[in-house]
Amino acid sequence: MGVLENKARARLFYKYLSKVYDQVNPFIWNEEMRDEALGLLDLQADDHVLDVGCGTGFATEGLLQHTEHVYGLDQSIHQMQKAWKKFGKNDQVKFHRGDAERLPFKDGSFDAIWSSGSIEYWPNPVDALEEFRRVVKPGHKVLVVGPDYPKSTVFQKMADAIMLFYDEEEAQRMFEEAGFVDIEHHIQQRKPGSPRAITTVARAPEK
Repeated sequence: MGVLENKARARLFYKYLSKVYDQVNPFIWNEEMRDEALGLLDLQADDHVLDVGCGTGFATEGLLQHTEHVYGLDQSIHQMQKAWKKFGKNDQVKFHRGDAERLPFKDGSFDAIWSSGSIEYWPNPVDALEEFRRVVKPGHKVLVVGPDYPKSTVFQKMADAIMLFYDEEEAQRMFEEAGFVDIEHHIQQRKPGSPRAITTVARAPEK
């Protein structure tokens, strides 16, 4: 388990990263990549969508282009304070502080769930994905963006020491174990040589 797959360490890490996150993030995960991923979710204007690990609100901003019913959840108060300054003052987004592995919502609360840049910090990703399946409506989609596993052995060792990196095979295993169906994986990259993201879209089974 990587050093940042620990909730206390991750909160401390984001306490400081939150100060520069909006400046650093576009070099790894930009608007074009976000919007491409959003297209995979097929959102409708009246959908209620949960953004798990909303951070400073980069993905939240994209979700608001598709629906007015957006809920943001994060464990880092420092990240959420940034997001609240952007959207919370005008009640554009309903924010909740919470844990991906114990979502504070009733079964079937959402039409879709989005999570980008968060799974790599979850100590128990399958537990969180099971929570996603619980709170999304049966037959509806979830989308998770995480860091693709590096090809270089040197970078693999570095990645494993820091946080969760995974490939399509591991993503498939996690989503199947969590009970999802119709699982698809897409590799996204800002430009050749830059870090690769693995974007997984899956559907909760019909009851």
